[in-house]
Amino acid sequence: MRTLPYFLMDHGFRLLLFGGKGGVGKTTCATAAALRWAGNHPDRSLLLVSTDPAHSLADSTAGFSPPHNMEVVELDARACLTTFKEKHSERFREIVSRGTFFDEEDISRILDLSLPGLDELMAFLEIARWVEEERYHCIVVDTAPTGHTLRLLAMPALIRKWLEALDALLAKHRYMKQLFSGAYRRDPLDEFLLELSASVKQTEGLLRDPVHCRFVPVMSAEELSVRETVLLLGELKRQGISVADIVVNRVYPENACAICARKRAGQLREIRQLPDECSGDSLWGVPMYPEEVRGSGPLETFWEGVFSLAHLKSLPAMAFTAGDARRAKSYGHPKVEDPGNPPAPEKRFLIFAGKGGVGKTTLACATALRMARDPGGGEVLLFSTDPAHSLSDCLDVRIGPEPTRLAPGLTAMEIDARAEFETLKKQYAEELEGFFSAVSANLDLTFDREVMERVMDLSPPGLDEVMALTAAMGFLAQGRYHVFILDSAPTGHLIRLLETPELIEQWLKVFFNLFLKYKNVFRLPGISQRLVRISKNLKLLRATLRDSGQSALYAVTLLTEMAYQETKDLVTACERMGVSVGMLFLNQATPAGECPLCSALRRGEAQVKEALQRRYPVTPRTLIYHLDEPRGLQRLGELGEALYH
Repeated sequence: MRTLPYFLMDHGFRLLLFGGKGGVGKTTCATAAALRWAGNHPDRSLLLVSTDPAHSLADSTAGFSPPHNMEVVELDARACLTTFKEKHSERFREIVSRGTFFDEEDISRILDLSLPGLDELMAFLEIARWVEEERYHCIVVDTAPTGHTLRLLAMPALIRKWLEALDALLAKHRYMKQLFSGAYRRDPLDEFLLELSASVKQTEGLLRDPVHCRFVPVMSAEELSVRETVLLLGELKRQGISVADIVVNRVYPENACAICARKRAGQLREIRQLPDECSGDSLWGVPMYPEEVRGSGPLETFWEGVFSLAHLKSLPAMAFTAGDARRAKSYGHPKVEDPGNPPAPEKRFLIFAGKGGVGKTTLACATALRMARDPGGGEVLLFSTDPAHSLSDCLDVRIGPEPTRLAPGLTAMEIDARAEFETLKKQYAEELEGFFSAVSANLDLTFDREVMERVMDLSPPGLDEVMALTAAMGFLAQGRYHVFILDSAPTGHLIRLLETPELIEQWLKVFFNLFLKYKNVFRLPGISQRLVRISKNLKLLRATLRDSGQSALYAVTLLTEMAYQETKDLVTACERMGVSVGMLFLNQATPAGECPLCSALRRGEAQVKEALQRRYPVTPRTLIYHLDEPRGLQRLGELGEALYH
């Protein structure tokens, strides 16, 4: 039997990706693995790179200098996009001008707003370039939380569509050259698209190469993390990406402490829920360390505690003794310090936000249930736009993209952002088909037709997620619900989402201008009306977010230094965008325990709590102790009652 995971052994890997649900310790695992690899191979170069918009590498390394053969990069997606556009803008401009009736002004607007999936696209293209140049022997990737990581891994297909759209713009030019010159030879623009396509194909091939690439799922032994890991494994298998090891982080020790015993018993129950393929020598545990793992010392020794979980998976869930049960009984119910005031009746839009894994979904659900039970409070809509939805798992009720009634006064939905965008594209394609079928047979629009069919593939980043938000705003405009509670994506993607409406508004203006300018060339009344509705809902969203009387962001954080740093970034971004922060929830605090581990955890948490109090003295702060995961309407309702006066 192996004594170490494959990714810690010398197997000639060129690409290692660490991913999973937010807050499970992906950054720590990736950084510690990179340090171990660099130390074991001083003659080989290594890159540790983060693709998460809310970077944590700097917080994890805590300022230490990496080894001479290791480079650390936190990708700045916006800077990468700017550089990419500056380098290739003339080529794009010439491609568009060759293949369509759009004029120079139209071309400039489209190019300024195009490129799909800004964060994921730039991350993928940069990694593709590094792989192609063979600049490093190995690249270790600290990915964004699951939903957006899956978008990163699906990026090759999206880039192919984007390249096909650009190639379609060149088709007319090729045809005309062939017609008048009798032959056509590839020119620099053709070569440019071919080079991009080859780069994407090479990286896609590496992702599916089990000899040189591995994906390492990182999880915690908690119900939501287990479910999300199972979904992630299924998608990785579907895409042909190899997984050999799964890391279960922060496993509690077996000792006499009632709190540790309760935690460990719950963890064992969840480990036993993993599917059969997550057994044998593929499952590895890392202990719960008494100190937060940051800086060179703790990171360099992180993997010394790794152990196989193969034998634990086959054990029955741990039982309490009668004494342990009595001592731990009080920890089974919500325990809250400094409960806050319920949201004011005039609040219409609440966003629960924070680092992945801090408990946003749990607190959003608990608050929604509390508000729905308040007499005269009005109807509440609880919804999620995160690609990795968690509402169904948390509420223990199957929820989909349509409003689902949960209780008197409470409805929930998990909006499928991609499906919303695909519906828009489908309507556009159908209406365009109808228009071209109706025009005169004497009018040859063969190439212009293909160009117009692919315009949606040049849509700006984040359009799908903003459409999901505007769908909820449609309900607000109709007066269908009184209060809207958003369970948001983790910090980095939420910030991008809150900043995106302005970009989408610009894109809509470009489309409207095109419809007006070329109304005699193509007429699409149905799609025009749909875009008008989106535009109105977008304006309503922006106005609501900036009205502190109507909206507020409730920041959820853990009492760790890394979560504290990300909370500062979130609050600063909200201040910049004019979004009011109404409350800080300090979640999953360690109750008073009977062992050195619990005592050490509480000491570290007390320091972070003091730092939050100094930095945000006016913002209300509510402390929630780390208990069993509340699941289902009854348990969440009890938590909702405890959270507020």
